[in-house]
Amino acid sequence: MSVSIRLRREGAKNRPYYKVVVADSRSPRDGKFIEVIGTYDPKKTGHNSSLNVERAEYWISKGAQPSDTVRSLIKKNKKMVTVAESSLQPEQETSQSTQDEVSPTAPPAEASS
Repeated sequence: MSVSIRLRREGAKNRPYYKVVVADSRSPRDGKFIEVIGTYDPKKTGHNSSLNVERAEYWISKGAQPSDTVRSLIKKNKKMVTVAESSLQPEQETSQSTQDEVSPTAPPAEASS
């Protein structure tokens, strides 16, 4: 069974909306599929796709062939994930250092009555 990662068209006439699916290459474009791994809206400006990059990598490792458009979507979403991770790391480091500064070195003294 040859598996491909491709776009499945949804949406109304002149308003296309696609789901990124893993499907048997013999099944029709809008037919049976194995798994939905993302979405793509070509009419939307800016970041117009969401994709589970981990699942895409998994299926590619199992031999699935992505279509040209899906290959470019995977590339864009990988870039977005790496940018998001790199922007999160400095925030995590600064939050850990502020927690170290705030945490007391000795337990608070109890008030005697």
